[in-house]
Amino acid sequence: MRIEHIALNVERPVEVAAWYCRCLGFTVKRSIPEPHSTYFLADESGETILELYCNPTAPVPDYFAWPPLTFHIAFVCDDIPGTVERLRRAGARVESPPSASGADELAMMRDPFGLCIQLARRASPLRG
Repeated sequence: MRIEHIALNVERPVEVAAWYCRCLGFTVKRSIPEPHSTYFLADESGETILELYCNPTAPVPDYFAWPPLTFHIAFVCDDIPGTVERLRRAGARVESPPSASGADELAMMRDPFGLCIQLARRASPLRG
């Protein structure tokens, strides 16, 4: 088994999808404009897919109220300080600045829509 996608019910999927494409290098693999403005976004590897949609039959979580350790999306990042600054200029906010945890370097940010983003440079990568 492997994960096909991870789905997030968000308030403004059109804007979230555009920000993730512009700022994090995602590409739209599929979009369904109605009735719930659904976007399937692939990361730079093409292996991980995020589904962003707004379906009013389910509550949209208040992502701003969730602590970063409750839910976050982690990204492999070679230049954490530079990426933190670039994302900050694009509207993200720093939740915890770059720091070393053992041999790993980590930073936590919140995108303009409330979702938490972790930037990780691991001494020993989790994948291939």
